[in-house]
Amino acid sequence: MYEPNVVGDWQEYDEHAGLRVRVHRLEQAEPPRGRDDAAEGLTYFRFRVTVENRGARHLGIHLEDGQIDVRIGPDGEGAFVDWRNSQFIEGYDVYPLRRVTAVLYAAGPEASLSQIDVQVQLRVDEEWAERRLWTGGIGVHEESAGTGAACSGGPGGLAHQISNFLRDQAEPGATG
Repeated sequence: MYEPNVVGDWQEYDEHAGLRVRVHRLEQAEPPRGRDDAAEGLTYFRFRVTVENRGARHLGIHLEDGQIDVRIGPDGEGAFVDWRNSQFIEGYDVYPLRRVTAVLYAAGPEASLSQIDVQVQLRVDEEWAERRLWTGGIGVHEESAGTGAACSGGPGGLAHQISNFLRDQAEPGATG
């Protein structure tokens, strides 16, 4: 079964030794160059996508619009992604023990921002990597579910539910 990552978790790619990626620092924030007219009445938020190379050779990373999909709320409606204010990774060589980060701005109805899903598909050395999904929300504490720390989403909150699910799946003898 495919399991989403919690915002803040690192995800390694088997097909590219040493390459890992994460979506993190999901927070409410206004864009640096001003609001887009299409986002009128919506609440802005930003997040970062960081790619780290722990391998032995450099990798060419490409991450731009069309490779990131942002969905919000319980029905998974598309968020408004502000491409003008966002910073992408376009054909950047990431050398061993180095990182590169994209900063993206998006907006949606404030009531829907407690559940945000971000799907990322990197292009590495002109090859498409598998899609990866992270889930989180504004007001949900960003902590790796595998650390054993309690999530501040509270009982019944999204982060708490994900943490419990992942813990149940990791226990010996768990069904699934």
